[in-house]
Amino acid sequence: MRLVMAAELPGDPETAMALQERLRGLVDPANPGTTEFRTVAGLDSAYDDDGNVVAAVVVLDAATLEPIDTATARGNTTFPYTPGLLAFRELPTTLAALEKLGATPDLLVCDGQGLAHPRRFGLACHLGLLTGVPTMGVAKTVWGEYSEPGPRRADSSDIVLDGEVVGRAVRTQDGIKPVYVSVGHRIDLDTACAWALALAPKYRQPETTRQADHLCRTLLRDRL
Repeated sequence: MRLVMAAELPGDPETAMALQERLRGLVDPANPGTTEFRTVAGLDSAYDDDGNVVAAVVVLDAATLEPIDTATARGNTTFPYTPGLLAFRELPTTLAALEKLGATPDLLVCDGQGLAHPRRFGLACHLGLLTGVPTMGVAKTVWGEYSEPGPRRADSSDIVLDGEVVGRAVRTQDGIKPVYVSVGHRIDLDTACAWALALAPKYRQPETTRQADHLCRTLLRDRL
């Protein structure tokens, strides 16, 4: 697949934050005319203590959740670990992996934040703009405040940051800690939450994330 926007990759936190502020107004929190996606891709990255990074993309058939394509990339990051700027550690290898895919997925699911971010521009927003593909974030941790949702699958509650609803805590399995869903680009929050549930029929995390994470860990282990 090809990018629709050239990637700017700052080398320092100040420039990276300025870029997030500049790009966030381009995010489109609305659906692209359909909420039906035939192929869904999960993206994940993993690191070691030396700055080596691996990225994996796993494309699933949305109906069966079976993998139909994968792509990986390896690299090294020197960008400092800074909360709110983790996208800049992951973008180079993630983009390299995406560009190896034979076809463009209909939906990208990031293991990270979209609008639920201090500057409303997490990894899912950034990747959505660069690819032009509907993109959502499903994170394991949360920025903002929320009330604990009910105990049953599909129970949810809004995530609020600085008085603004930026995402939703969604219970994907009965009695299990929720995941934190937010819009990345070209999708609305209701649709993103519906897909988070559809992609997580058995476990807390969506199958997209689970399979991309497994591939990442395998790649990193093989590199050591």
